[in-house]
Amino acid sequence: MPPTLASLVHHSALKLVVRAGEDRLETPVRWAHVSELADPVPYMEGGELLLITAMKLDAENPEAMRQYVRRLVGAGVVGLGFAVGVSYDDIPRALLAAAEEEGLPLLEVPRRTPFLAISKAVSAAIAADQYRAVTAGFEAQRELTRAALTGPGELVARLAAHVSGWAAVYDASGALVAAAPEWAARRAARLVPDVERLRDRPAPASTVVAGAGDGGPGEDRVELQTLGAGRRARGTLAVGTGAPLGTAERYAVHSAIALLTLTTERTRALQAAETRLGAAVLRMLLAGEPDHARAVAGDLYGGLLDAPFRLLIAEAAAEGTDAGESLQVLVDALEGAAARAGEVVLVVPDGERVVVLAADGGEAVAACAAHMAARRGEAARPMEPAEQDDVVVGLSAPAGPIAAATAFKQAEQALSVARRRGRSLVEHEELATGSVLPLLADDAVRAFADGMLRALREHDATGRGDLVASLRAWLSRHGQWDAAAAQLGVHRHTLRYRMRRVEEILGRSLDDPDVRMELWLALKATSGA
Repeated sequence: MPPTLASLVHHSALKLVVRAGEDRLETPVRWAHVSELADPVPYMEGGELLLITAMKLDAENPEAMRQYVRRLVGAGVVGLGFAVGVSYDDIPRALLAAAEEEGLPLLEVPRRTPFLAISKAVSAAIAADQYRAVTAGFEAQRELTRAALTGPGELVARLAAHVSGWAAVYDASGALVAAAPEWAARRAARLVPDVERLRDRPAPASTVVAGAGDGGPGEDRVELQTLGAGRRARGTLAVGTGAPLGTAERYAVHSAIALLTLTTERTRALQAAETRLGAAVLRMLLAGEPDHARAVAGDLYGGLLDAPFRLLIAEAAAEGTDAGESLQVLVDALEGAAARAGEVVLVVPDGERVVVLAADGGEAVAACAAHMAARRGEAARPMEPAEQDDVVVGLSAPAGPIAAATAFKQAEQALSVARRRGRSLVEHEELATGSVLPLLADDAVRAFADGMLRALREHDATGRGDLVASLRAWLSRHGQWDAAAAQLGVHRHTLRYRMRRVEEILGRSLDDPDVRMELWLALKATSGA
């Protein structure tokens, strides 16, 4: 505890006497300062015990003393020490009345107590308080270091005890990893939006969130600090207390940040090694060598290959730092969800995109869909067309190690469709169960269709027949002359003549099923019917 006016009054060697402001003696004293100026305010910082003899003051003038005391209170002076037996034998009534009126503690300093003794007492008390804070900080550092060896849960529990509040850790995606005490988990969960906003700022970054209480033990003041040594945050620490942190508590928080950052950076180094191993496993799977892949995967990725998995390809839709960071945020969300669920996930960077193997039906795949939906505001229908995003994802059907190459092609096909249609996420199964007609909405397909039908349309434009409409009716009726002719309202011999003209103009036989298929798709691509 820093020195207070009460501790100075109780100091047996100083012999101070309280003459006013008895109810404010618990106020901390930052320093003891001597000044005989009529207006010492410009030289005050707040928190001082001002020591005077009133040598240059009109101390018996009530109005002058009211203004003097008001200036001191306005400047944050916490107390006034008046030396009796120097300029005045007793504290002037005007000064005493002004102090009582403003509630400023007024201490009588006996002649035998030099101001220097008071300054030394304050200085010694401040030094002792700082020593206690540093000692407590070192003890907290040792305790937190031991706790860090166990994991983030134990570390935040010890930190919460040191700050007499609560603490929580979030991963790079903003998901809550650990919180202590137990009741703090719900409170920490409410801060996720603040954590996500802080995460988007260049690291290191911090902010204070006031009034984060949720009906627990009172409202609190929460400090958020990013973790990690790079430009991008690798996690966030939240510390909630009932008041601003003191020196000892600040030491403990800084120690926790350093330890969590060290753990995070060490984890990144391990992840880099795991990524290299994962890339080797993926190459073997795609090369059709599942047995070799399983041998290399060992205990790290072996479990992932023992059950159906999904292969996911995520790509930055645009070049630049922001797109790359958006891709990394998606990876953080997948890895965070997998870690919380105890799942194994294999992530391999591949240029401007990322290839991921994740358990079918697992939390990582679900987190991918949820993350893309949240980015696009598509919580209800995450796979509907929307505004262009800076990340697109293609997801394969469930597969095993033997079919990994097929799953990779499926993911690439789904990614290509997502890119063309302006979708954030496309699953290959969606393409397999849907219609092929939406795929015709491609510029290259339309150009082919226009070229194939151009001669027939030019013929119809001369008024010599309706070959395009006749061709559509004949193909839609599967080549049934009577049904197609009835649909057109012409004789079947007229329709036969028109189909012969189509063959002559195109130079291709309608008996060829490939020709019929190409003509039908061309009609669909150009008419939208």
